[in-house]
Amino acid sequence: MGDVLAGIRATWEFDTDSVLIRFERGIRTPRLLQSLRERRVPHAALSSVTLTPGKRGTVVLRAVPRPGADPLLEAAAGQLKDGCDPYRLVLPAERETLAEYYADELRARLGPEADEPADRFLVAAPEAPMRFKAYDGRASFDGDRISFRWFWTGASSEKWKAGDQTFPVTELSGVEWRSPEAFEGYLRLVPRGPASMAPATGPAAAGPGAGLLTSTAPNAQSMAEPPARADQDPAAVIFGLGYGPVHESLPFAAAVLESVRRKQSTPVVAALVGAGRRDPADIAERIRHLGELHQAGLVTDEEFSAKKAQLLAEL
Repeated sequence: MGDVLAGIRATWEFDTDSVLIRFERGIRTPRLLQSLRERRVPHAALSSVTLTPGKRGTVVLRAVPRPGADPLLEAAAGQLKDGCDPYRLVLPAERETLAEYYADELRARLGPEADEPADRFLVAAPEAPMRFKAYDGRASFDGDRISFRWFWTGASSEKWKAGDQTFPVTELSGVEWRSPEAFEGYLRLVPRGPASMAPATGPAAAGPGAGLLTSTAPNAQSMAEPPARADQDPAAVIFGLGYGPVHESLPFAAAVLESVRRKQSTPVVAALVGAGRRDPADIAERIRHLGELHQAGLVTDEEFSAKKAQLLAEL
Protein backbone atom coordinates (compact mmCIF):
# COMPACT_ATOMS: atom_id res chain seq x y z
CA MET A 1 0.00 0.00 0.00
CA GLY A 2 2.69 2.48 1.01
CA ASP A 3 0.22 5.34 1.67
CA VAL A 4 -0.03 7.68 4.64
CA LEU A 5 -3.28 8.66 6.34
CA ALA A 6 -2.91 11.66 8.67
CA GLY A 7 -5.47 12.02 11.42
CA ILE A 8 -5.84 14.09 14.55
CA ARG A 9 -2.73 13.60 16.72
CA ALA A 10 -1.68 10.42 14.88
CA THR A 11 -0.61 9.18 11.43
CA TRP A 12 -0.97 5.73 9.92
CA GLU A 13 1.53 4.55 7.32
CA PHE A 14 0.39 1.48 5.41
CA ASP A 15 2.97 -1.12 4.44
CA THR A 16 2.64 -4.46 2.66
CA ASP A 17 2.48 -6.48 5.88
CA SER A 18 1.88 -3.95 8.66
CA VAL A 19 0.67 -0.51 9.72
CA LEU A 20 3.12 1.93 11.28
CA ILE A 21 1.28 4.18 13.74
CA ARG A 22 3.06 7.40 14.71
CA PHE A 23 1.78 9.64 17.49
CA GLU A 24 2.26 13.40 17.51
CA ARG A 25 4.01 15.16 20.34
CA GLY A 26 2.04 18.03 21.81
CA ILE A 27 -0.06 19.10 24.76
CA ARG A 28 -3.25 17.72 23.18
CA THR A 29 -1.83 14.23 22.65
CA PRO A 30 -2.28 11.91 25.67
CA ARG A 31 1.00 11.32 27.44
CA LEU A 32 0.71 7.55 26.99
CA LEU A 33 0.69 7.94 23.21
CA GLN A 34 3.57 10.40 23.38
CA SER A 35 5.61 7.93 25.40
CA LEU A 36 4.91 5.14 22.89
CA ARG A 37 5.97 7.43 19.99
CA GLU A 38 5.23 4.84 17.31
CA ARG A 39 4.05 1.24 16.99
CA ARG A 40 4.31 -1.18 14.09
CA VAL A 41 1.27 -3.42 13.98
CA PRO A 42 1.49 -6.48 11.68
CA HIS A 43 -1.66 -7.34 9.77
CA ALA A 44 -1.46 -10.75 11.46
CA ALA A 45 -2.09 -9.01 14.81
CA LEU A 46 -5.49 -7.65 13.75
CA SER A 47 -8.92 -9.25 14.00
CA SER A 48 -11.03 -6.56 12.29
CA VAL A 49 -11.23 -2.91 11.24
CA THR A 50 -14.10 -0.57 12.10
CA LEU A 51 -15.18 2.91 11.03
CA THR A 52 -17.66 4.70 13.28
CA PRO A 53 -18.93 8.27 13.81
CA GLY A 54 -16.91 10.26 16.31
CA LYS A 55 -17.54 13.40 18.31
CA ARG A 56 -17.82 16.94 16.92
CA GLY A 57 -17.77 16.19 13.22
CA THR A 58 -15.24 13.35 13.19
CA VAL A 59 -15.06 9.68 12.25
CA VAL A 60 -12.97 7.05 14.02
CA LEU A 61 -10.99 4.42 12.16
CA ARG A 62 -9.99 1.62 14.51
CA ALA A 63 -7.87 -1.44 13.96
CA VAL A 64 -9.07 -4.11 16.40
CA PRO A 65 -6.20 -6.31 17.64
CA ARG A 66 -6.58 -10.03 18.21
CA PRO A 67 -6.74 -11.03 21.88
CA GLY A 68 -3.24 -11.85 23.08
CA ALA A 69 -1.46 -10.06 20.23
CA ASP A 70 -0.41 -6.86 22.03
CA PRO A 71 1.27 -6.92 25.46
CA LEU A 72 0.23 -3.33 26.12
CA LEU A 73 -3.48 -4.11 25.76
CA GLU A 74 -3.09 -7.39 27.63
CA ALA A 75 -1.57 -5.52 30.57
CA ALA A 76 -4.23 -2.77 30.36
CA ALA A 77 -7.02 -5.38 30.53
CA GLY A 78 -9.67 -3.02 29.17
CA GLN A 79 -8.85 -0.10 31.47
CA LEU A 80 -7.68 2.37 28.81
CA LYS A 81 -9.87 5.34 27.98
CA ASP A 82 -10.78 5.88 24.33
CA GLY A 83 -8.43 8.83 24.03
CA CYS A 84 -5.47 6.66 25.05
CA ASP A 85 -6.34 3.78 22.70
CA PRO A 86 -3.34 3.45 20.35
CA TYR A 87 -5.50 1.72 17.72
CA ARG A 88 -7.88 4.66 17.12
CA LEU A 89 -7.35 7.20 14.36
CA VAL A 90 -9.67 10.22 14.55
CA LEU A 91 -10.33 11.99 11.25
CA PRO A 92 -12.49 14.94 10.12
CA ALA A 93 -15.88 13.74 8.89
CA GLU A 94 -15.19 15.00 5.37
CA ARG A 95 -12.48 12.33 5.07
CA GLU A 96 -14.88 9.48 5.79
CA THR A 97 -14.78 8.18 2.20
CA LEU A 98 -10.99 8.04 2.29
CA ALA A 99 -11.07 6.34 5.69
CA GLU A 100 -13.53 3.74 4.37
CA TYR A 101 -11.17 3.01 1.48
CA TYR A 102 -8.27 2.27 3.83
CA ALA A 103 -10.53 0.28 6.14
CA ASP A 104 -11.50 -1.94 3.20
CA GLU A 105 -7.85 -2.29 2.17
CA LEU A 106 -6.90 -3.44 5.67
CA ARG A 107 -9.82 -5.85 5.91
CA ALA A 108 -8.71 -7.46 2.66
CA ARG A 109 -5.32 -8.21 4.20
CA LEU A 110 -6.58 -9.99 7.30
CA GLY A 111 -5.76 -13.69 7.35
CA PRO A 112 -7.90 -16.71 8.24
CA GLU A 113 -6.57 -16.61 11.81
CA ALA A 114 -8.03 -13.13 12.42
CA ASP A 115 -10.97 -14.56 14.38
CA GLU A 116 -8.71 -16.53 16.73
CA PRO A 117 -6.71 -15.36 19.77
CA ALA A 118 -3.00 -14.96 19.09
CA ASP A 119 -0.77 -17.67 20.59
CA ARG A 120 2.06 -15.16 21.09
CA PHE A 121 2.65 -11.43 21.16
CA LEU A 122 2.82 -10.01 17.63
CA VAL A 123 3.24 -6.32 18.53
CA ALA A 124 6.49 -5.26 20.16
CA ALA A 125 6.42 -4.20 23.81
CA PRO A 126 8.13 -1.06 25.12
CA GLU A 127 11.82 -1.76 25.65
CA ALA A 128 13.69 -2.02 28.95
CA PRO A 129 15.39 -0.60 30.94
CA MET A 130 12.43 1.18 32.48
CA ARG A 131 11.54 2.72 35.80
CA PHE A 132 8.83 4.76 37.46
CA LYS A 133 8.06 6.26 40.84
CA ALA A 134 5.14 4.74 42.74
CA TYR A 135 3.68 6.08 45.97
CA ASP A 136 5.46 3.58 48.21
CA GLY A 137 8.61 2.86 46.23
CA ARG A 138 10.57 3.02 43.00
CA ALA A 139 10.09 0.25 40.44
CA SER A 140 12.79 -0.59 37.90
CA PHE A 141 13.14 -3.25 35.21
CA ASP A 142 16.36 -4.09 33.37
CA GLY A 143 14.91 -6.75 31.06
CA ASP A 144 15.70 -9.65 33.38
CA ARG A 145 14.72 -8.52 36.89
CA ILE A 146 12.17 -6.23 38.48
CA SER A 147 13.26 -4.32 41.58
CA PHE A 148 11.16 -2.49 44.17
CA ARG A 149 12.97 0.02 46.42
CA TRP A 150 10.70 1.22 49.22
CA PHE A 151 10.23 4.81 50.35
CA TRP A 152 10.12 5.12 54.12
CA THR A 153 7.58 7.92 53.73
CA GLY A 154 5.08 5.78 51.77
CA ALA A 155 5.76 2.07 52.28
CA SER A 156 3.66 0.10 54.77
CA SER A 157 5.30 -1.50 57.78
CA GLU A 158 4.89 -4.92 56.11
CA LYS A 159 6.89 -3.84 53.09
CA TRP A 160 9.47 -1.91 55.11
CA LYS A 161 10.14 -4.93 57.30
CA ALA A 162 10.31 -7.27 54.29
CA GLY A 163 12.98 -5.07 52.71
CA ASP A 164 13.65 -4.08 49.13
CA GLN A 165 12.62 -6.75 46.64
CA THR A 166 14.09 -8.13 43.40
CA PHE A 167 12.20 -10.61 41.20
CA PRO A 168 13.63 -12.52 38.20
CA VAL A 169 11.12 -12.62 35.33
CA THR A 170 11.65 -16.40 35.13
CA GLU A 171 9.91 -16.69 38.53
CA LEU A 172 6.77 -14.88 37.34
CA SER A 173 3.64 -15.94 35.45
CA GLY A 174 2.30 -12.46 34.78
CA VAL A 175 1.54 -8.92 35.94
CA GLU A 176 -1.59 -7.26 37.33
CA TRP A 177 -2.01 -3.57 36.54
CA ARG A 178 -4.81 -1.48 37.98
CA SER A 179 -4.95 1.98 36.48
CA PRO A 180 -3.89 4.89 38.71
CA GLU A 181 -6.97 6.65 37.36
CA ALA A 182 -9.11 4.15 39.29
CA PHE A 183 -9.47 3.78 43.03
CA GLU A 184 -6.50 2.01 44.66
CA GLY A 185 -4.34 1.56 41.56
CA TYR A 186 -1.33 -0.73 41.73
CA LEU A 187 1.11 -2.94 39.85
CA ARG A 188 1.45 -6.46 41.23
CA LEU A 189 3.80 -9.24 40.10
CA VAL A 190 2.19 -12.67 39.85
CA PRO A 191 4.37 -15.67 40.84
CA ARG A 192 4.60 -18.83 38.75
CA GLY A 193 3.25 -21.09 41.49
CA PRO A 194 2.83 -21.53 45.24
CA ALA A 195 6.38 -22.77 45.81
CA SER A 196 8.40 -20.99 43.15
CA MET A 197 8.42 -17.35 44.27
CA ALA A 198 11.71 -16.73 46.04
CA PRO A 199 12.76 -13.11 45.39
CA ALA A 200 16.46 -12.34 45.52
CA THR A 201 16.46 -10.10 48.57
CA GLY A 202 18.85 -9.24 51.31
CA PRO A 203 18.73 -10.25 54.98
CA ALA A 204 15.87 -7.85 55.57
CA ALA A 205 13.60 -10.22 53.67
CA ALA A 206 13.63 -12.56 56.65
CA GLY A 207 11.39 -10.16 58.54
CA PRO A 208 7.59 -10.20 58.67
CA GLY A 209 6.07 -10.52 55.21
CA ALA A 210 9.00 -12.41 53.65
CA GLY A 211 7.13 -15.71 53.88
CA LEU A 212 4.44 -14.34 51.59
CA LEU A 213 6.60 -15.04 48.55
CA THR A 214 8.59 -18.14 49.41
CA SER A 215 7.88 -21.77 50.21
CA THR A 216 10.03 -21.85 53.36
CA ALA A 217 7.17 -20.85 55.68
CA PRO A 218 5.54 -23.64 57.76
CA ASN A 219 2.30 -23.43 55.81
CA ALA A 220 3.65 -22.71 52.33
CA GLN A 221 0.37 -23.11 50.48
CA SER A 222 -1.52 -20.54 52.54
CA MET A 223 1.45 -18.17 52.84
CA ALA A 224 1.94 -18.18 49.07
CA GLU A 225 -1.34 -16.33 48.58
CA PRO A 226 -0.62 -12.59 48.20
CA PRO A 227 -2.23 -10.19 50.67
CA ALA A 228 -5.59 -8.88 49.54
CA ARG A 229 -4.29 -5.32 49.85
CA ALA A 230 -1.51 -4.27 47.49
CA ASP A 231 -0.10 -1.84 50.07
CA GLN A 232 0.84 -4.86 52.23
CA ASP A 233 2.19 -7.06 49.41
CA PRO A 234 5.99 -6.91 48.85
CA ALA A 235 5.34 -8.04 45.25
CA ALA A 236 3.31 -4.90 44.49
CA VAL A 237 3.70 -1.14 44.34
CA ILE A 238 0.75 1.19 44.77
CA PHE A 239 -0.13 4.34 42.86
CA GLY A 240 -1.47 7.69 43.95
CA LEU A 241 -1.94 11.24 42.73
CA GLY A 242 1.12 11.86 40.54
CA TYR A 243 2.60 8.43 41.32
CA GLY A 244 2.64 5.59 38.78
CA PRO A 245 0.91 7.55 35.97
CA VAL A 246 -0.50 5.56 33.06
CA HIS A 247 2.18 6.65 30.59
CA GLU A 248 4.90 5.28 32.90
CA SER A 249 3.39 2.31 34.72
CA LEU A 250 1.46 0.69 31.85
CA PRO A 251 4.42 0.47 29.41
CA PHE A 252 6.42 -0.89 32.36
CA ALA A 253 3.80 -3.59 32.99
CA ALA A 254 3.67 -4.45 29.27
CA ALA A 255 7.46 -4.79 29.06
CA VAL A 256 7.52 -7.11 32.07
CA LEU A 257 4.65 -9.20 30.70
CA GLU A 258 6.34 -9.60 27.32
CA SER A 259 9.60 -10.62 28.97
CA VAL A 260 7.83 -13.17 31.18
CA ARG A 261 6.18 -14.80 28.16
CA ARG A 262 9.31 -14.71 26.02
CA LYS A 263 11.91 -15.86 28.53
CA GLN A 264 9.92 -18.24 30.66
CA SER A 265 7.09 -19.88 28.74
CA THR A 266 8.70 -20.97 25.47
CA PRO A 267 11.97 -22.32 26.94
CA VAL A 268 9.99 -24.37 29.47
CA VAL A 269 7.90 -25.99 26.74
CA ALA A 270 11.00 -26.69 24.65
CA ALA A 271 12.73 -28.26 27.64
CA LEU A 272 9.76 -30.57 28.20
CA VAL A 273 9.86 -32.06 24.73
CA GLY A 274 13.54 -32.00 23.90
CA ALA A 275 15.61 -35.15 24.26
CA GLY A 276 12.59 -37.26 25.22
CA ARG A 277 13.04 -40.46 27.20
CA ARG A 278 10.89 -43.50 26.47
CA ASP A 279 10.33 -44.61 30.04
CA PRO A 280 6.51 -44.60 30.55
CA ALA A 281 6.75 -43.22 34.11
CA ASP A 282 8.93 -40.37 32.90
CA ILE A 283 6.55 -39.60 30.03
CA ALA A 284 3.60 -39.57 32.44
CA GLU A 285 5.45 -37.20 34.78
CA ARG A 286 6.29 -34.85 31.93
CA ILE A 287 2.66 -34.82 30.75
CA ARG A 288 1.56 -34.02 34.31
CA HIS A 289 4.06 -31.15 34.43
CA LEU A 290 2.87 -29.91 31.04
CA GLY A 291 -0.70 -29.96 32.37
CA GLU A 292 0.33 -27.79 35.34
CA LEU A 293 1.91 -25.26 32.97
CA HIS A 294 -1.28 -25.28 30.91
CA GLN A 295 -3.43 -24.69 33.99
CA ALA A 296 -1.15 -21.82 35.02
CA GLY A 297 -1.58 -20.16 31.63
CA LEU A 298 2.07 -20.62 30.64
CA VAL A 299 1.23 -22.95 27.76
CA THR A 300 -1.53 -22.27 25.22
CA ASP A 301 -4.25 -24.79 24.33
CA GLU A 302 -2.59 -25.45 20.98
CA GLU A 303 0.86 -25.94 22.54
CA PHE A 304 -0.57 -28.25 25.20
CA SER A 305 -2.35 -30.47 22.68
CA ALA A 306 0.63 -30.62 20.32
CA LYS A 307 3.22 -31.35 23.00
CA LYS A 308 1.03 -33.89 24.75
CA ALA A 309 0.57 -35.76 21.47
CA GLN A 310 4.31 -35.64 20.86
CA LEU A 311 5.04 -37.05 24.32
CA LEU A 312 2.48 -39.82 23.91
CA ALA A 313 4.09 -40.73 20.58
CA GLU A 314 7.33 -41.45 22.46
CA LEU A 315 5.74 -44.33 24.38
